[in-house]
Amino acid sequence: MTVDLLDTPASPPRTRRARRSTLTRSSGLGLGVALVWFSLLVLIPLCLVVITAAEGGWSTFSSVLQNPQTAAALRLTVFEAMAVSLLNVVMGTLIAWVLVRDDFWGKRALEVVIDIPFALPTIVAGLVLLSLYGPTSPLGIDVANTRWSVFLALLFVTLPFVVRTVEPVLMELDPEVEQAAMSLGASRATTVRRIILPALAPAITAGAALSFARGISEYGSLVLLSGNLPLKTEVASVRILTYIENGNEAAAASVAVIMLVVALAAIAALEILSRRVSRRD
Repeated sequence: MTVDLLDTPASPPRTRRARRSTLTRSSGLGLGVALVWFSLLVLIPLCLVVITAAEGGWSTFSSVLQNPQTAAALRLTVFEAMAVSLLNVVMGTLIAWVLVRDDFWGKRALEVVIDIPFALPTIVAGLVLLSLYGPTSPLGIDVANTRWSVFLALLFVTLPFVVRTVEPVLMELDPEVEQAAMSLGASRATTVRRIILPALAPAITAGAALSFARGISEYGSLVLLSGNLPLKTEVASVRILTYIENGNEAAAASVAVIMLVVALAAIAALEILSRRVSRRD
């Protein structure tokens, strides 16, 4: 006896169930308080900056972008922040790897030293860098009032970000998984590409995003070392301060909005890159 497949009833289409909220009354109250606190500290000030920039209209944005001094400051800030973030991705990951996987004399001291840029006031960081890499440098290296001074200052203040985001993930990554892959014939490069890198990708991109965001917003460590020379070493944060001192708040807000858009675009791009790398087989 044969069964006609055409006569069999079709299975009903699957419906996707709506996801129920798991928030309890106390959790909802906590979420509401957190949202209010976040709005007061972040959302409302950002909205006011955007509103201030919009009051001048598109003409303000156009004049800001066409201003040679402002355009040079924006290019320098974005380029140096990107270069520093890329270097931090490499060196920060290597430093985190050594701190997690190796034991050596002075490891505790190195852990403390890495966090110094977090605790040190940025103007003090600029003074330290100026004394070490300025005209009176004991090393004979003078990068003051050059673009290298901007790169060096940003590198100093952003050093801990990738290290501290990658380090906890490495602690949770079981070395036995790598050993098992290598015992099955995988080379060291394949193990890094297929096992280690996908696991570290979210942490690396998060640290790179923090590094880039800090770089484009840095001010204190650059004041003394870079000299704030127009069209040469002036960064966006200094340019914003110049506009405010001249009473042009709309132009200052426009530069701030441009940097905000750049930061959001960089964070979104890094998030997409992180998901693609972590999903690789």
